[in-house]
Amino acid sequence: MEYLILFGVFTALMLIGTPIAFCLGISSLATVGYLGLPPLVVFQRLSAGISVFTLMAIPFFIFAGDLMVRGGIAARIVRFAGSLIGHVRGGLGQVNIAASTLFGGISGSAVAEAAAVGGIMIPQMKERGYGADYAVNVTSMAALIALLLPPSHNMIIYSISGGGRISIADLFTAGIIPGLLLAVALSITAYVVARKRGYPTEPFPGFANVLRFLIQSLPGMLLIAIIFGGVRSGVFTATESSCIAVIYALLVTMLVYRSMSWSDFVHATQQAVRTTAMVLLIIGMAGAFGWLMAYLHVAQISLNWMQSVSDNPFVILLMINIVLLVLGTFMDMSPLIIITTPIFLPVVAAFGVDPVHFGVIMILNLGIGLNTPPLGPVQFVAAAVARISIWEAMRSVWPFYAAGLIVLLLVTYVPALSLWLPGVFK
Repeated sequence: MEYLILFGVFTALMLIGTPIAFCLGISSLATVGYLGLPPLVVFQRLSAGISVFTLMAIPFFIFAGDLMVRGGIAARIVRFAGSLIGHVRGGLGQVNIAASTLFGGISGSAVAEAAAVGGIMIPQMKERGYGADYAVNVTSMAALIALLLPPSHNMIIYSISGGGRISIADLFTAGIIPGLLLAVALSITAYVVARKRGYPTEPFPGFANVLRFLIQSLPGMLLIAIIFGGVRSGVFTATESSCIAVIYALLVTMLVYRSMSWSDFVHATQQAVRTTAMVLLIIGMAGAFGWLMAYLHVAQISLNWMQSVSDNPFVILLMINIVLLVLGTFMDMSPLIIITTPIFLPVVAAFGVDPVHFGVIMILNLGIGLNTPPLGPVQFVAAAVARISIWEAMRSVWPFYAAGLIVLLLVTYVPALSLWLPGVFK
């Protein structure tokens, strides 16, 4: 009965549109009440869930991303990417993906990337004859690259959900090759679709302009090297790197580019505070929910059930991928990481799967869920920028979904794609 209450109340509240943080909190309170435990337990676990020093990296990375968007760093990166590959068939689609790859190593957020790059690229693509659905699908799928590249704050959440024993530096490093592989797969897909629809190419601006745009965007892109190099080398922690990211973003936008006004700074601060409050409330509530799952031995029950189905690691990983893809259509990424990591990580560990490898699988899988209605926040952001309905974009998104799923299968069943680079740096 306690399992039915925990998961049943949560599912029922989610289906009627209750915010996810309250779904987690109310279902936890209901289960604690049935078990005869004091309700204070839920609030203690909520407080413990957000009282983790490493979590301080999340608000600072969010703030740094907002500063970079409003300070013009994203616009300069898009300009450089356009000069570099805009002459390829369906050039603006390729520019969109390249810009997302470069900016993803700065923002670490798929929603921020869809808003920043999409806000620049989607109007231009529509103006030059590209279909609005094509522009939305390229933008929303390319935004997922940010989830795999450092400084992905979802990887920080995964590390904490795994008990804090999984190296954030290894996770940052492990996501690089899968992220670049996703960018290549999406570029090929965008090219094929653009060629089929007869979309135009952009004129090559010349090597002199490419060099000029590179120099203009270089101060912003250097942040990628600072964050990754500092964390990987041990010069500073992920939390310290997030603070450095904010300071560096302020210096670049205010002193180098001189594009950050006081109004922009205030708006960036307000947006970062709102986003941080939402994320931390979800993390806290999910902490209480996760504690109850541990108390009820959900992970061990899941392991026993999966072992009864198969003892083949390939089958187990396929089953977990399917479950995560389904869950990702209904829940946001952060709470899903916190809820499912304590369940599935012991399961895959029992079958010899490296926790860093599984982290990359989970991040990519749940990232695809961010583009899948009825939730699909990244898809909704891109569709809102393009001013079309989500269903209009969904009709032609399938080639891009297929590219994402192919990369997910490769990352799942070829561990070297995730583990080779961390091994090199070690």
